[in-house]
Amino acid sequence: MIKKQYLKEIAITSTQQRRGNSNTTKDVMKIQSWLNLYAVTHPSAGTATGIDGDFGPATETAVKNFQKAKNIPQTGIVNAAVFASLCEPMTSAFSSNAQGNGLRELIVNTALQHLANSPFELVIKGQSNTGPWVRAYMDNNEGTEWFWCMGFVQTIIDQAATILGKDFRTLMPLTYSCDTVGTTGLHKGLLTRYNVVRTTPGIVKQGDIFLLQKTANDWVHTGLITAVQGDLFETVEGNTNTDGSSNGNGVYKRVRNFRSSKLDVFSIQPLV
Repeated sequence: MIKKQYLKEIAITSTQQRRGNSNTTKDVMKIQSWLNLYAVTHPSAGTATGIDGDFGPATETAVKNFQKAKNIPQTGIVNAAVFASLCEPMTSAFSSNAQGNGLRELIVNTALQHLANSPFELVIKGQSNTGPWVRAYMDNNEGTEWFWCMGFVQTIIDQAATILGKDFRTLMPLTYSCDTVGTTGLHKGLLTRYNVVRTTPGIVKQGDIFLLQKTANDWVHTGLITAVQGDLFETVEGNTNTDGSSNGNGVYKRVRNFRSSKLDVFSIQPLV
């Protein structure tokens, strides 16, 4: 893969514990982040805690609660094995090759593989769009201004293309900008405008990318098309929510009506 930041998100430099001599702020914040991400999907586990880099009594208790939930010894200490358990969702999303016949099916199945592991952002030090998943998709960039929908799309395409020995950058530049991909699509003749999509939806295939148009040369959100059904695109999208926001909190499977929304479509066919 080209985008390998995830490898840094699933590793710590040494064992971390309360009053530990080898503690580092960065590693403790990783642990606290994963404890909070576990709390998103297991809200009764008691693992939600502050993300401040201090391995104090609250973090120690949250670790013990995680260990209890996982039925492992409740030491309050995070060694390599405990951290691997904390970040197992990311390991599963990135390290397991999806199955599929051809790139389009691989893209869809890779997106669904990530979705199954519940990627969510966090709010750290008052900044949204932060945390391990955002950094993995955005090549270590994070913070309120770093909308991560395109980072998610390119990560999925990169992971799927790598299985076939292909480089996604032959299709588009590595970017976090919907506008850059939209403009690239126009220059390469790969972007179909929403009015054409509405009249000839058969040209849209699974694995293609939708770009939500604000104006003709301004796109505000993106996602991967997993299926076309009647007037609808089934999608998997990052940085959205149940309302379809362009700055939401996670990865969601959604249904979008392309006849009532301005959804331009970028074809991945040259990479296929």
